[in-house]
Amino acid sequence: MVNDPIADMLTRIRNAQAVDHKTVVMPFSKLKLNLAEILVKEGLIKKVTPQGRKTRKVIEIELKYKEGQPAISVLKRISKPGRRLYIKKSEIRPIRQGFGLSIISTPQGLMTNAEARKKGLGGEIMCEIW
Repeated sequence: MVNDPIADMLTRIRNAQAVDHKTVVMPFSKLKLNLAEILVKEGLIKKVTPQGRKTRKVIEIELKYKEGQPAISVLKRISKPGRRLYIKKSEIRPIRQGFGLSIISTPQGLMTNAEARKKGLGGEIMCEIW
């Protein structure tokens, strides 16, 4: 049993990119699916497909590479089960001078830091990506 499924997801993506895999498969959850869909929307992974049924459901993520290098250079978990980090709407700042993004869990669902700031929402900072 994995204690932190989001950290597990990010680690699976990091490890797959380190050895130039085309795809990575992980157990299904709605939160992971939403996170992966944000990464697709931001152009950091090619596509995400949920597969299987009931207890055998998985998410398959097709990774993206640019000139042989992974599109994602850093995936960093911020809020952890032992130390949750929340941010107010006024504290949301650009990541890496706008070249990175953070994913925030808001009352309206998962969204990037730019979307949350535009909508005036704060929440739990899930991870940073650049």
